[in-house]
Amino acid sequence: MKGLQKLVNERYAKSAAQFMKFACYFIILFLLLCLALSFTGRQTFRLQTSTGTYDSAIYAEENHNPASRSFTVSMDDSIFVHANENDQLDLATQIALSLMFAFHTVPLIFAYWLLSRVFANINKGLIFSEQNAFYLLYYGLIQLFVALFVPFIKLLICYIFNLISSSQITISTGSNILNHVVPSIAFIVAAYIIHYGIHLQDEVDHTI
Repeated sequence: MKGLQKLVNERYAKSAAQFMKFACYFIILFLLLCLALSFTGRQTFRLQTSTGTYDSAIYAEENHNPASRSFTVSMDDSIFVHANENDQLDLATQIALSLMFAFHTVPLIFAYWLLSRVFANINKGLIFSEQNAFYLLYYGLIQLFVALFVPFIKLLICYIFNLISSSQITISTGSNILNHVVPSIAFIVAAYIIHYGIHLQDEVDHTI
C-alpha cells in the first residue's frame, strides 16, 4: 500500500496527465490523417471482380497489386465490394466508404479532444471540477453513440448508396459493441462520481 502511495502522488499524476494530453493530440492528428486518406480513396476493402478477389483493394488504384500501395486506412468492420459489370467502382461507392469512415472517426476526434481537456485540467491541479465531469460525461456519451448507433448508420449508408450505384457494398459491423459499450458506461459513471463528489464538498464547505 505504501508503495502504491509513492507511485500515485501529485507530481507523477500531473506528469502522466501532461503526457496523456499530448497523446490525445497525437491521436487526433492521426485520425485526421486517416480521414484524409479515406476521402482520397485510400481506404481498404475486399473487392470482388470478374478476374478474382482482392483482400486489400483501394479505390485509388487500377492495379490491385498490394506492392503498388503506400499509406492506406481501414475500419474494424468487414467491407466487401462487388465491382460493376465493367470491373470498375462507381464514385458513389467511394463516397459511401468515406462517409462510413467519417461517421466512425469524426465523433472519436471530438471525444479525444474532450479527454485532452480533462488531462489538461488535471495537469493544472483541477481534478474535482464540474468541467471535468462535463467532459467525461460527453466523452462517454460519444463513445456510446459510436458503439450503439454508428453501426446502424453504416448499414443505412450502404443501403442508400447501393440503390444508386452499379458497384455494391456489403458490410459486417457491430461485432465489437460490448467492447466499446462497457468503457463508455464506465466514463459516464466516473463523470457522475466527480459530480457527486463536488456536491458533497460543497455541503461540507457550507456546513463549516
